Amino acid sequence: MSGTESAFPIDLKKYRKLTLDPSKPQLTAEQKSTLLHNIQLLRDALVLFTATGAARGVSGHTGGAYDTIPEVCILLSLFEASEKYLPIVFDEAGHRVATQYLLAALDGHIPPEHLLHYREANSKLPGHPELGLTPGVKFSSGRLGHMWPMVNGVAMANKEKVVFCLGSDGSQQEGNDAEAARLAVAQNLNVKLLIDDNDVTIAGHPSQYLKGYDVSKTLEGHGLKVYTVQGEDIDALWAAIAAIVTYDGPAAVVAKRLMAPGVADIEGSTHGHDVIPVKAAIKYLTARGYPTSMSEGILNNIKPASAPYLYIGSTKEVGANRVVFGEAVNLVLDKLSKEEAAEKVMVIDSDLEGSTGLKVIHQKHPEVFVPSGIMERGNFSTAAGFGFDANKFGVFSTFSAFLEMVISEVTMARLNNCNVLSHFSHSGVDEMADNTCHFGVNSFFADNGLSDVQSWLYFPADPLQMVAVIQRVFFERGLRFVFSTRSKVPYILKEDGTKFFGDGYEFVPGKDETIVEGKAGYVVSFGEMLYRSWDAVLRCRQQGLDVGLINKPTLNLVDEQTLRKIGSSPFVLVVESLNQKTGLGSKMGTWLIERQLTPKYGYMGTTKEGCGGLSEQIPYQNLDPQSIIMKIKQLSN
Repeated sequence: MSGTESAFPIDLKKYRKLTLDPSKPQLTAEQKSTLLHNIQLLRDALVLFTATGAARGVSGHTGGAYDTIPEVCILLSLFEASEKYLPIVFDEAGHRVATQYLLAALDGHIPPEHLLHYREANSKLPGHPELGLTPGVKFSSGRLGHMWPMVNGVAMANKEKVVFCLGSDGSQQEGNDAEAARLAVAQNLNVKLLIDDNDVTIAGHPSQYLKGYDVSKTLEGHGLKVYTVQGEDIDALWAAIAAIVTYDGPAAVVAKRLMAPGVADIEGSTHGHDVIPVKAAIKYLTARGYPTSMSEGILNNIKPASAPYLYIGSTKEVGANRVVFGEAVNLVLDKLSKEEAAEKVMVIDSDLEGSTGLKVIHQKHPEVFVPSGIMERGNFSTAAGFGFDANKFGVFSTFSAFLEMVISEVTMARLNNCNVLSHFSHSGVDEMADNTCHFGVNSFFADNGLSDVQSWLYFPADPLQMVAVIQRVFFERGLRFVFSTRSKVPYILKEDGTKFFGDGYEFVPGKDETIVEGKAGYVVSFGEMLYRSWDAVLRCRQQGLDVGLINKPTLNLVDEQTLRKIGSSPFVLVVESLNQKTGLGSKMGTWLIERQLTPKYGYMGTTKEGCGGLSEQIPYQNLDPQSIIMKIKQLSN
């Protein structure tokens, strides 16, 4: 058998149970040999099954999980020795989820061969651990850097236990970890942090882009007892862990190491942050003495899932709006001298420049670019402070899921009349293998001001509209929020086959756009759901149902003329991938009723936790064209 039909070829039963006593901080030769055996076994297994994520095109974060295997093996040996430890390997770096799946397999909750379905749709092995979804997973990590404050509470509820949390130099950049540190020290909580300090995050090396940042000194400054060691020195690592375990109060081991030590093609590199390439995994496993045919037989027989559906009403050509955002900003900056651009504009990154489109700005207009850490709250406020001057403009970008983290800062910016253009990429659920905690579905939270102030929420439908939006709104004052998806999107076509947002198109903030008129009723959509809705509408029209389609690129403003038109038709259906509880659909019904407009009304949005995979997320939420067609027909009866 080959591919995912294979048995797991690395025998996890060779893991040797070990007990360690922290009162004995020196390893015996036998203990050290056993630890090194276990570490290598689990690292090999982890490289193999995370590489299946690369093979199927769903990514999968190898390096961080690979790094912390020595700490995990030591924790398992402590759990084996005594009941005074809470036997959960909490981890505030959710993308190290491979560790949790490996532990679930070791404990017998899932068969080892199921690991070969890593991050595959409906395999219940998504990109972050989710409690209640995966057998054997004992907590939901949420987003990066959100666990330590919760672990403090766990420690307070289990005062007789020692509670551990794996950390990282990336997760420690989040401001809520500073709050957690202060509370842990003030309450003398029995919390022990094991921090992988590999000096690698998504965008680069913290030592370069965040000069002055030092994990050990920061934690010592908060009052924790801190031991800094070389993480690959197993004797030193164990001695330090033994020391913090016997210390009365919160303490941390900061384990310094290269990212993915011993993995030739990704060691010490930002490439190690994400999933190991298939060729690199085969090279590593072969060098480790496994038959080349073993890894090749599995990895080379896994292929990305295909999406054979042929959409009508849009092009086969696709573009990444999240990248086009940066290109569109460059088009604006290109019109300014370098000096004028630096004077008027500041673009700040939160370690995601390659994912949110800021990298092209960094490359072409370094005079405006500020690389920064994983500090969304502070970075947003910095952009706002730059835009405190009426003639200066801050630009901020991160994932849409993290919008919820900056709501208070958004309020402060609004109260101070700041100029901020925010780009929130990875909106909705499309192609979100990281799954539920990374869903960007509560975008309307950005519009949290009172009725006497205005915010602008824009969600372009394709790359041409993204360019038009940025060109139009870049130098407008106030708070402007632009959304894009992780997935690429096609170009919307008119019924005559030309591009809807092509030559002659001008974006007008607050104006809804009629894609096609209809007498039977209207579908209202935006963003990555517009081309899917257009496909559904066209197929209904082919069947004789005269349905219209409205694009609503400005999400939060009422276009009175369009609202009255659609509200006077037989039905209105809102189709979006935002949270059905908080999205456009939850608001448009109210807008219609306020105006005594009473068409049949329906709205479709994201309603449930994710299924992993990529393109599978949309049909899983019943947002595919066929589901839209079914809803149209229900409302038209």
